[in-house]
Amino acid sequence: MAIRFKLWSDDDAGGVRIRRMTEHAPRSAGDAGGLMGRPAKPLITRTRAARAALGVIDVHGLDALNLELVARRLGAKAPSLYHHFSDKAALLQEVARLLLVDVEAPAPSGDWEDDLVKLCVATRRSILRHPNAAPLLLQHFPRYMLLPSYEAAAATYPFPSEMMMVAIEGTEKLTFGSAFFEAAARARSIEPMPPFDPREMPRLANAIRANPFDDEQLFVTTIRTFVAGLRAQQASAGKLPGENAGGAFSAGAPQDSR
Repeated sequence: MAIRFKLWSDDDAGGVRIRRMTEHAPRSAGDAGGLMGRPAKPLITRTRAARAALGVIDVHGLDALNLELVARRLGAKAPSLYHHFSDKAALLQEVARLLLVDVEAPAPSGDWEDDLVKLCVATRRSILRHPNAAPLLLQHFPRYMLLPSYEAAAATYPFPSEMMMVAIEGTEKLTFGSAFFEAAARARSIEPMPPFDPREMPRLANAIRANPFDDEQLFVTTIRTFVAGLRAQQASAGKLPGENAGGAFSAGAPQDSR
């Protein structure tokens, strides 16, 4: 079926300028002066290549990734990928970036702690959607992408400046640590906790039996417990001598013993 497009031409009719719409079928490439067809979008872009690589990793695993498989998914040849990536490592860096790009950040609710928990959960979920690719975040962690989030946290968290990095680092490491351990188990189709004899480790066995949470609920409870600890430390520090101008105890500063 010929694709038809519309052109506008101007004609004179009785001295009055009118516009007449005409239809033409585009000439084939073999016609003299014909129009060469071009794809609406480039066949390969950095993002499309990274998405294709992520798909290969999801199906075949990280160790099986090669440029030929990626190119095949794109309907292209492997050498064409070098127009966008200097080497395989550069491609893997872009795949790692996608794991954070795909985080479905929640809309702010006005409650900083709830927003923090939801963001941590969304980040963990994004990584666990691609457990085979999770190790790439350890090798190529795109921390520059998180700088705006750090700035927003410093403006939102109700902690003094000297405790701000504790809050940021703590929640970040809990989030990625939880995701990496869970992803490693899923990638290998094993349980996160290895089997053991409950008679030799009765307390651990009892703790596992008594745990009322699934994996995500346990993660959320861990984050909230960490935040509660920061709140408690801040409240306790505020009652100690040596408070700074903001009313909070300066943990790293030498105290006046007089």
